[in-house]
Amino acid sequence: MTEAKKYVWDGAIPLQIHLHESEVTTLPPPPPALILAPRIGYLPLLVSYIKPHFSSTLPPGVDTIWFEYKGLPLKWYIPTGVLFDLLCAEPERPWNLTVHFRGYPSNILLPCEGEDSVKWSFINSLKEAAYLINGNCKNVMNMSQPDQVELWRSIVNGNLEAYLQVSSKLKLETIEDEYTAKVNSSSMKSRQTTGETDVAGQVKAGRIPVRLYVWTVSEDFDDLDDAPQIDNWDKVSYINRPVEFHKAEGKCFSLNDAVKGLLPEFFPRSSVINEESLRAESQDQQEIPSEDKSSNRSAENGKENSCDHVASCDLSESAEIKLVRIQGIEPKLEIPFTWVVNNLMNPEYFLHICLCVKVPRGSTL
Repeated sequence: MTEAKKYVWDGAIPLQIHLHESEVTTLPPPPPALILAPRIGYLPLLVSYIKPHFSSTLPPGVDTIWFEYKGLPLKWYIPTGVLFDLLCAEPERPWNLTVHFRGYPSNILLPCEGEDSVKWSFINSLKEAAYLINGNCKNVMNMSQPDQVELWRSIVNGNLEAYLQVSSKLKLETIEDEYTAKVNSSSMKSRQTTGETDVAGQVKAGRIPVRLYVWTVSEDFDDLDDAPQIDNWDKVSYINRPVEFHKAEGKCFSLNDAVKGLLPEFFPRSSVINEESLRAESQDQQEIPSEDKSSNRSAENGKENSCDHVASCDLSESAEIKLVRIQGIEPKLEIPFTWVVNNLMNPEYFLHICLCVKVPRGSTL
């Protein structure tokens, strides 16, 4: 268990939840509900806290609860922290949401029958992640009923220790953390890794489940306040693709490598770079002045990076990564991908990445 993982599990978003004006039947209208929502949780899990606050003012009828942000219905199966990172380019605190108890938008949102729907969505994601990591999901399928209950309760209650105790039985070990292995060799000895390993136990290959939320813009911006708002889910591409992790001796596989490898539509050559030519180019850049801006950046990063990273070239002049956000963090693209996976992954073993990419007008995924 790392300190970063503890911070992720303790992370919460302050919410100010308003009842939609069409459902207010009393005067004065009820005040908004204030609540801290766990980042790794899901909005429907907050209903037991929110409904009592508004119950006295609701119109008659059957509850069909859903949330919206600035008129956009929120997808209940996406973790709360991911929704916040995606929809608030400039973080809004508290996050002002509107709750509805009537008029469920079934043309936009999948049906949700409360906590049970969220639980089974989580379990299905866990099965999918297990298949990507191990090539099968037998360990998840064979979980005992008590273990399933305990695993789910650990998510609902934000109990990391209970979660680790149960999830360890699934044998879904992730990749070795290259950065931590360098600064703390003793922790490396206790880690198990997936994929092929060489004699020294170093990872040679692995598959990392990733959910990528890509938001494309054609306008440039320097300040997040000026970033175009997402007011329609059609503006977000939801991509489920595993990162094929291949460890090369002396080269750090970075977040930049992973993201560009996931988006061949925008960065078509990023996955077929010749490592030897890159390494030679990186060395030349340390010695020979260059007028190329991307080369200068690579030389500077080479001095600063602690894991001898060979930076990827600017392979596509038509696409530019404007923002990467994971668990509320905007990490540098040069960060080792292994650290990101081992510390910022969600409980269902998916790494959720929110990404804003600037593309030419008319270009989409």
